[in-house]
Amino acid sequence: MTSSAIAADAAGSRKFGTREIFDLLRDDLIAIEREFQRDAISDVKVITEIGEYLREGGGKRIRPALLLLASKLFGYAGHSAVRLGAVVEVIHTATLVHDDIIDEAQTRRGRPAANTRWGNSKCVLAGDWLYMQAFKIALEERNFRVLDLLIGLTQQMVEGELLQMEKLGKSITEAEHLNLIFRKTACLFSVSMRLGAIVGGATDEQEQALGEYGRNLGLAFQIIDDVLDLTASEEILGKPVASDLREGKATMAVIHALERCTPEERMVVKSVLQKRVFDEIQPADVVAILNRYHSIGYAIAAATDYAATARDALSVFPESEIKRALLWIPDFVLQRDN
Repeated sequence: MTSSAIAADAAGSRKFGTREIFDLLRDDLIAIEREFQRDAISDVKVITEIGEYLREGGGKRIRPALLLLASKLFGYAGHSAVRLGAVVEVIHTATLVHDDIIDEAQTRRGRPAANTRWGNSKCVLAGDWLYMQAFKIALEERNFRVLDLLIGLTQQMVEGELLQMEKLGKSITEAEHLNLIFRKTACLFSVSMRLGAIVGGATDEQEQALGEYGRNLGLAFQIIDDVLDLTASEEILGKPVASDLREGKATMAVIHALERCTPEERMVVKSVLQKRVFDEIQPADVVAILNRYHSIGYAIAAATDYAATARDALSVFPESEIKRALLWIPDFVLQRDN
């Protein structure tokens, strides 16, 4: 039986969707939001202002939700999952602040990016403060395994950002791209699952399986995110279409097309990557080239394969409501429109 069929069969006793997941995690997600709000308060007013602005910007909160589900897979119902859920969301928020500064972003989730309101200098320091605050909260667990994971995570993300900066405006291989998106996105998904496993009392084998689930889910998430950057509207994205190309980033569909297109078409795509601006060339011109070589479909197929691998990683766990929820989440990742 395929992983998709397994997911459909497993979900038979209860149909899952975004509302059902929220209902399942409602109290804990509300508690995480309160914890996040408390954690973003500083004696320095501007840090509190920036932290609150970022928190109010919302987001899917998928990373803390994954951590909660991983812990509940083992029947855990304590406060550690809430505390660490807030930690991963604070870390994620800190990365967004730094990303927007590096990318010179003007918008984030349909609002002005924080750096456009408070400036780069204040925002980079606020991002640093959020990182340190996340570790301060994590220390309350008194668990070296938790700290080890978070330190490794932070190193991977910083290394990923530096590697990406070195590759901006350049053609890269698909393997290099996958390494980048693992470090920048999938690593946090994996660590969120492993943190939930740790507080839930998982065995090493179970923790590894959940880490693999998170890794593959995170890769699928980022590949779809990159596809949406090319195909969704600015209203849905909350930022300009083709922002990755404007920032000199070659994503999977672009890499696929560059390896197959004509020299003239390659010059068109590379011109945008190198100049980091659309002038004579428009986003629709690049998308037309990608469609000519079925590159967007290729990227979606790759994301679908990673989603299936994520589901397969759950095979070591017995059937349960929480497992069915985890089996549904890859479908949400593949079908989302923003």
